[in-house]
Amino acid sequence: MTMNDNAINPAGPAARVYAETLAAGRFRIQRCQDCDSAIFYPRELCPACGSGDLHWFAPSGRGTVYATTTVRRKEEAGGDYNVALIDLEEGPRLMSRVDGLSPDAVCIGQPVRARVAVEEDQGVLLFDAVEVDRQPEKDHE
Repeated sequence: MTMNDNAINPAGPAARVYAETLAAGRFRIQRCQDCDSAIFYPRELCPACGSGDLHWFAPSGRGTVYATTTVRRKEEAGGDYNVALIDLEEGPRLMSRVDGLSPDAVCIGQPVRARVAVEEDQGVLLFDAVEVDRQPEKDHE
């Protein structure tokens, strides 16, 4: 799979800003100044309250895999890859893929962190799995 397979096709002004920002290596989403909703996919009006007072901000990049599936392809076509729905810490859910793991290793509830990959002047939002620091449980006596 090439990066262009996941490229945003900017249709409206907000989508163009999002695509240009990704191409510059930065991930931004919108927040409504009237109702404080974090918004993704880029919009001209807030889907929660209808306000046009939307501002761009840098989300934390932290998220959790909500759902995942494996797309099966022949090796000569690039091999298998995953498609995942990611719940961002700020609230919006978006579609992307978890990179750096075999598709079958991606699981629901897995913590992930966003990163932008840029190739041929186009950016794509990917996620990497985050290691969870687990402390051993103490025995209760």
